[in-house]
Amino acid sequence: MFFSDLPTVTVDELPSDAVVLDCREDDEWRAGHIEGAVHVPMHEVPDRLATDPGLLTPDAAIVVVCKVGSRSAHLTDWLNRSGYSATNLEGGMYAWAASGRPMVADGEGPPYIL
Repeated sequence: MFFSDLPTVTVDELPSDAVVLDCREDDEWRAGHIEGAVHVPMHEVPDRLATDPGLLTPDAAIVVVCKVGSRSAHLTDWLNRSGYSATNLEGGMYAWAASGRPMVADGEGPPYIL
């Protein structure tokens, strides 16, 4: 699947009012994530939107992130086809870390990308 027309944003272009949706698995999230991001593993998103969407509403500007950008690209495409306004974070958490942006971890030790 090619995503040539998929909306993307770089780390430097990330809107300050965006809802960042981290679609990685629980262990990846615990290792290190963007502070303030909403964590919903990719396979849980449809159920979460149907039962408890929280900040993930059709009128929210959602930026989806994963480790490198592949899972988030698939989820961004699905969200947009489902009536949401989603953008993929180009390069994922690797791009976030490479830009020197801060991360937080759940648990002891410094955050890292798993």
